This record gives sequence, C-alpha cells and structure tokens, in this order.
Amino acid sequence: MHVLIATGIFHPDSGGPATYLHSLLPALQERGYTFHVLTYGDAPCDGYGYPVERISFKQGTLRRRYLYARRYAELAEQADLVYVNMLGLPRPRVRKPLALKVVGDYAWERALSKRWIAPETDLDTFQTRLDLPHVMWYKARRAREARQADRVIVPSQHLRRLVSGWGVSPERIQVIYNALEPMSHRPNLSQMEARAALGWQLNGRYLLSVGRLVAHKGVQYLIQALDAVPDAQLIVAGDGDFLHQWRTLATSSSVAARVHFLGRVPRAQMPLLMRAADYLVLYSSWEGLSHTLLEALHVGTPVIASARGGNPEVVTHGVNGLLVPHPDLSALRAALQHAFSEGVRDALAARTAVGLERFVWQTMLDQTDAALRALLEKTLVRPIA
Repeated sequence: MHVLIATGIFHPDSGGPATYLHSLLPALQERGYTFHVLTYGDAPCDGYGYPVERISFKQGTLRRRYLYARRYAELAEQADLVYVNMLGLPRPRVRKPLALKVVGDYAWERALSKRWIAPETDLDTFQTRLDLPHVMWYKARRAREARQADRVIVPSQHLRRLVSGWGVSPERIQVIYNALEPMSHRPNLSQMEARAALGWQLNGRYLLSVGRLVAHKGVQYLIQALDAVPDAQLIVAGDGDFLHQWRTLATSSSVAARVHFLGRVPRAQMPLLMRAADYLVLYSSWEGLSHTLLEALHVGTPVIASARGGNPEVVTHGVNGLLVPHPDLSALRAALQHAFSEGVRDALAARTAVGLERFVWQTMLDQTDAALRALLEKTLVRPIA
C-alpha cells in the first residue's frame, strides 16, 4: 500500500505530530507500506528510508501554500491512500481514500497565536460561541476538513467528543491512543545520577516544563506560581513564539533567579532531563493526549498537569500525578506546595506505571494498521461536491 503522508511538521521538528510520524512510519514499512512524506521546512530530506519532500519556508506564504497544494495533488494521484496528519494544510480535493489524524482544534490554536481571542479562552466554550468573522471562517474550515475525511483518527476520548461536535459522524471517528516507541526511554540512571550528569544540585527541587512555547501551554502560570515553593527551580525546555514574552515575565518577577530557559533541547536528552526532575509540569489550557506526559511517566517521573483535555485520560490524581484546575493560580500554588510535601513525590513516583498499559506501542501500531487497511478495502470515496 502506497500512502501519501501530508503534514505541516516532520522530524526533526519538535511537537507530537512530528514525533508520532517519525516513530510510526518505519514500523508500518515493515508491514508492507510505502510512503512519501510532504511537509514544510528546510531540514535535510535524506536518511529516512522513504521519500521526504519539504516545501521551504524561505519563500512567501502564498507561494509556499501554492507549492504545497500543487505537490499534494500530484502525489495524491500516485498514492493508494492519503493520510493527513494535521488540519489547516492547503489540500485540493482528490478522489482517494482519506484518513485524517486530529490532535487539536486548528481554529482555536490559530486564533490564540494571532491573538484574535484572549489567551485564557476555554476550548470547550470556543466550540459554540460566536466570534469575529475570520475566526468563524477558520471554525467552518476545520469542521469541513474533518467531515470530508473517510476516517478521523483521534488520540483521546475528549477529542472524539470535540470532533463529533464539528458534525463528523461518530462511526467515522476512531480513538487510537498515543504510545511511545518500545525503546529505552527510562535512562539507566538514578535520579541523583541524572542530576549529577546535568550538573544540577543533588538535593535541589526541580520542576520541568517541556514543549513548544505557545500561548496555550501556560508557562506564565508556572512562573507566577513558583513563589509558592521558595526552593524550587523551574526548568523550561523548548522554544516558540512566547519565549521572549515569558523570559521577560520571569526576569521582572521575584523568582527570576529560579527560572531557567534552555531553549530547544535535543530529543535524545529529554529522558535524562525528565529523570532528573522531581515533576514534569504541563499546565496547558488544553491537550489532545500528551506525548510529554507519557514520556515522563515512562521514565518514572510523576506529573503535575491541568485537568483539561486528554490529561485526565493519562493522569489519575493522587496516583501517578496531580491534576489541577485551569486557570487557577491559587490551585496551582496549592498543588505545588502539596507536591513537595514530605513523602508525596516518592509515593507518586512509585506508581508512575499505573495506567500505562493503555498506551502500548504494539496496540497503537496494530490499530493504525487495521484502520488504514480497512479504509482502503472499503474504498470510501465520495463524489466531489
């Protein structure tokens, strides 16, 4: 089966969609699939074992989108099936079976990044409220894209409900939980050995935030709440549009000396950072189903997460981590204080494996393989309107 993979980001880009594909495609190749990946970017295209084609960012937006749409149409004609890994791509309609992976609400993320809506805008409220005309246009566009797909794959029950609200028939939506590739995510080091390797204080208190620094990730709340735990250090690994803004916020605050921005960190170093930290903190306003949470739990580090989106499907409060209402600074401060109370971290760390049996690589691989093969066999191709 030859599959066109259409995505906006791909290895070595950071982010869940890029990580997902880079791990998944070689495993599906072993089952007889062939791939051609179409994405944006300027990184090298060789060394993947399948063709990767990048539309360069070194040209204007309109030109870039035109080139993407043209290549998409050409490559789709050569494919048995198209697998779109991201909403909002410039894709003309083609008469080929179409699978769509939805990991978030493109309209909401776009409106946040453009500051068309307030940073604290609740995703669930956003679904049904009236907004500015250009925001409503993006809402209609992402709903139309989802309805045009023959199969919509989502990584959480929360996203199933969200996509269903866009008018997609429930029987065309399939939940396939994210999972980590079966590799040695747990470093062969104790927490103290990991800290020594990084040059951290052995008896320090460390909170780790990992991810793209975009509006909904909520790093500003972590900076503001850090005064609740006077001895704790906040390590922020990642870059993005809000790096300068949040660095400025930290510099102007009373906790400036305890907030450390690492910028972009190689993926190979993430397990070591997570192993060294006391907690992985993800206080975002929304997540589909976070690879970062799974990675932290796999290395034995408990998590503190917002009680939003798919997070409660990974984190059981008081078992493998703590869930915190969002946005609620007083609740976040209380959670941080509780997290560093005597015995709490050890108790949570001892149970980080609880529930991980739901996020098994082999299960995700089998389910994805079956979904794509079933889609091709049924040839669910509808006439173009």
